Amino acid sequence: MQSWKRTMWILWFGVLFCSSSYTMSVPFLPLFLFDLGVEKSSVNLWAGIVHSSAFLVGAVMAPLWGLLADKYGKRKMVIRAGLSLAVIYALIAFVQTPWQLVGVRMLHGFVGGFVPASMSIVASVAPKEKLGWSLGMMQAGTMTGGILGPLFGGLLAEAFGLRRSFVAAAVIILAATVAVIVWVREGKGGLEGAAEEKKEKPVTYRMAFRNRALMSMLLLLVLFQLSVNMIQPLLTLHIAELQGGLQGAVLSAGFVLSLIGIAGILASPVWGRLGERKGYYRILTVCLLAAGMVISIQYFVQDLWLFAIVQFIFGLFMAGIGPIVNTLVVQSTDEQFRGRSFGLTTSANQIGAMLGPLIGGLLGLAVGIHWIFVATGMMMAGAGMTVWLKRRRELGRFVREKY
Repeated sequence: MQSWKRTMWILWFGVLFCSSSYTMSVPFLPLFLFDLGVEKSSVNLWAGIVHSSAFLVGAVMAPLWGLLADKYGKRKMVIRAGLSLAVIYALIAFVQTPWQLVGVRMLHGFVGGFVPASMSIVASVAPKEKLGWSLGMMQAGTMTGGILGPLFGGLLAEAFGLRRSFVAAAVIILAATVAVIVWVREGKGGLEGAAEEKKEKPVTYRMAFRNRALMSMLLLLVLFQLSVNMIQPLLTLHIAELQGGLQGAVLSAGFVLSLIGIAGILASPVWGRLGERKGYYRILTVCLLAAGMVISIQYFVQDLWLFAIVQFIFGLFMAGIGPIVNTLVVQSTDEQFRGRSFGLTTSANQIGAMLGPLIGGLLGLAVGIHWIFVATGMMMAGAGMTVWLKRRRELGRFVREKY
């Protein structure tokens, strides 16, 4: 096997384990709050604080970890994040108060960076013609872990209790980190490429912020995560309404969410390959427009089975957006800025993920979830049209300048 493929597959399992350890513990934190003495009347407020605290700190810290990855090596940042996260998950098992849990979650956001640093290594070692496929595969690995995590977490919590499931999550991320220590070599970059980097003019954040292509992709990621996460706070309640009661709503919601993840696993590498052949901007436009139109259809859906099918189709198109944006970010930034570029995409994702549930919750109170589906669809379709028009203007300018 080629060395870059070997590195990619090791990191693929790494991000799968990292994502699994996250989703087997974090979704159960609202239930854990009951163990910490939180009253039922205030558990939603505490759950919001616990979740958003990590996103807030993570959004601030991601660019710094990206800078350190470029300076000292991306592999070192993967190992740092993995070991730190193992300690954080183990600490959750010992917290006694809600405020202690908030503090540990803020540490969680502070030390993160395993997935973006892994993506950065893959982007550095993969051949240019395989970049879309390799980043699509990494996205599929993250989604696979996102599906497996709640399943294993639920089984472990049922068998051994929530606290021990957090310890299990720590062991899983530790195993992924050990695999990186033993088998992954970064090659050029970090300290190994320091001599070459010194010959080139260093790339700074100030220069990056003048990069219009990069800024456009970061803004698109914020909008994408915001629109997707607008639906999340009300999804379980909407599914309960569709099936006619709260009985089994959590199981039904888990099934529907897993369908989106399965669609992502199937489609992410395919969109990456199509981007390599047909053009990344063209495929990105198709994915945004189609995802927007499909999710808007949920306004008319009144049956749970049809809702699940539409969500699966939505997942197929949604799966192409993340890896293609990551590929375009790589193409529009310098090699020595690679770690920082993935740090910025992580910040953009976390800002959108933090704002989405808040805006969705407020809209849900004002207009109801059916109109949130329409709003989400309009935002995605609008983003698709903007990408298409912007690319058309750029190509037109290029032709005029050439001829």
